[in-house]
Amino acid sequence: MTGRRLPQIAAAVAALMLTGCTNAATNSGTEPDADRVERLRVEVVGERPHDRGAFTQGLEVSDGELLEGTGMAGRSDMRAASLETGVERLRVPVPEQMFGEGITVAGDTVWQITWRDGVAIAHDRDTLAERSRTSYEGEGWGLCAQSDRLLMSDGSDTLTFRDPVTFEPRGTVAVTLDGQPQDRLNELECVGDTAVYANVWQTQQIVRIDPDSGRITAVIDASGLLTDEESRSVDVLNGIAEVPGTDRFLITGKYYPRLFEVRFVP
Repeated sequence: MTGRRLPQIAAAVAALMLTGCTNAATNSGTEPDADRVERLRVEVVGERPHDRGAFTQGLEVSDGELLEGTGMAGRSDMRAASLETGVERLRVPVPEQMFGEGITVAGDTVWQITWRDGVAIAHDRDTLAERSRTSYEGEGWGLCAQSDRLLMSDGSDTLTFRDPVTFEPRGTVAVTLDGQPQDRLNELECVGDTAVYANVWQTQQIVRIDPDSGRITAVIDASGLLTDEESRSVDVLNGIAEVPGTDRFLITGKYYPRLFEVRFVP
């Protein structure tokens, strides 16, 4: 081997090593930051009593009040209480033995959906009195409002966009986690127009969804909120309400004895 060939061989070896490193990085399975699913947990910063008789289906903060919709046939209602003191101002029953589900505020209307009755009820925001009804196909689970549309869950991996005035469907998006369908989406909370939080039924998880793509961008572990004794006498975690102007949320569950003020943190 002559000395003149040594620089050429060295250059070739360096190129091969660089190619190998590049391929290893490409094939390592590391997700780009834009596609990464965050893994978060709840940090409790406060708590307050919650009605143990409330089968919580919808939770919303609006104009200094906490609105709550409850379920069970013949026992469903809509409630409004002071966010600051917890004192209840109004409680209006859902009529005709219907099974109440998610609620949301759109302008001066509070929409409340029903489970298998196929009826959405439009309530007056101030009095909670029924204004009108409209029908829809399929089951009703969760509901939340963005600036120009409503989002509704039905227990599947699909969210339906609806008109905030007429409740007519405007389209759908399929929800996925790491490319796989995510069903059992229950109570919903819209945060601006860029994120939707959803309870995953029969789990202690909350997911954060990009409403335009349907991709889940974060999974939140909400376990450990109750004592073992409390857990034996409750149903599932359900109910998410953003506290406007903060990084905090109110969360609770069906028959939960407490309402928790939390942050979602790494």
